Amino acid sequence: MKTTSLEDLKDKTLGKVGSQRRDRYELELRVEILSEQIKMLRKEQNLTQEQLGKLVGVQRAQISKLENNSKNVTVGTMLKVFRALNATINFRIERGDAPLA
Repeated sequence: MKTTSLEDLKDKTLGKVGSQRRDRYELELRVEILSEQIKMLRKEQNLTQEQLGKLVGVQRAQISKLENNSKNVTVGTMLKVFRALNATINFRIERGDAPLA
């Protein structure tokens, strides 16, 4: 039985790291994980979407979109949500081979 690594499967179906399709996939995966974390933290703190929205200054619908991996959420809103949940998020920007932040 031949085994194939997940990375090899991604390379074959999505393209190599750095290709447009692969990068889009990886970004969507990261946003999905952030969305799940926001929902988990909100529930751990026994907050409704409406209550969290009030803490952040947005409508409940915006929190719902954020938790459901909407593409129309700003980084600023996401940062406010994590602050309201008493959590921090770190972004790392890389250019070429050297990390910038």
